[in-house]
Amino acid sequence: MIPQGAKVVLAARPVDFRKGPESLMALVREAGADPFSGALYVFRSKRADKVKIVWWDGSGICLYAKTLDEGGFHWPPITGGVVRMHAAQLLALVAGMDWRRVSRVPIRRPTSLG
Repeated sequence: MIPQGAKVVLAARPVDFRKGPESLMALVREAGADPFSGALYVFRSKRADKVKIVWWDGSGICLYAKTLDEGGFHWPPITGGVVRMHAAQLLALVAGMDWRRVSRVPIRRPTSLG
């Protein structure tokens, strides 16, 4: 379950997957972000078949990890920096789907209730 309103930040370069939650949070800090902001930080393996997500839930560091049995996750091209995504895109990524095809539908406020 993704915390409501949480920001999602995807590292654009693969990381050493022997790293645990504390080491991944240290990478977040080294990149100039606040690891205790409540944002979800998403990391990929070199072969693109593994994902790790770390975040601070207010009482401790949480770690989610997944390995796909076949194929790999749909990652953006390897570049420097980070990629921002919304919660629905993260859910698609973790499910092994092409998250770039998930987009927000504009919602308009109703003018009347009846």
